[in-house]
Amino acid sequence: MSIADPRTAVIRSADAEIIGGPPSTGRMLLDPGSTGGALSTMRITLGEGADGAVPHTHTTASEMFYVLDGTVQVLAGEEVLTLEQGDVAVVPPDVAHAFAAAPGHEADLLIVITPGVERFEYFRLLARLKAGEATLEELLESQELYDNHFLDSPAWKQARS
Repeated sequence: MSIADPRTAVIRSADAEIIGGPPSTGRMLLDPGSTGGALSTMRITLGEGADGAVPHTHTTASEMFYVLDGTVQVLAGEEVLTLEQGDVAVVPPDVAHAFAAAPGHEADLLIVITPGVERFEYFRLLARLKAGEATLEELLESQELYDNHFLDSPAWKQARS
């Protein structure tokens, strides 16, 4: 199938890059380079109780979480929400957020960040860190580049303990 308008972004399921592996698997769908900067999107599958992302903020982008299946906990500011299949939440710029499968549950999420923020290289860096091929210092130095600013959240720590 061909797309008449070259500005239309399409990724076939078979062509999506898969990063990580159980208990947390990401399918990198579209990044700003293929969407004219409009958005970046990933599908994240989390095993039972698995962590997704630690508390962080974005200074320029909103992040949407749509629950395809399962139950997920989402930090939104100082509140921890429990979302189930079909639920959606959007966290605006400069608001602390994190996500994880709820205890005793799996979760499958579609995550959209708009306007687009480079996420694919960020997730590749996380994979290298997990494999021992990158350092925590590299990750911390990348916060501005990927607009992913880590922070401490007592509410998240309490919810996840």
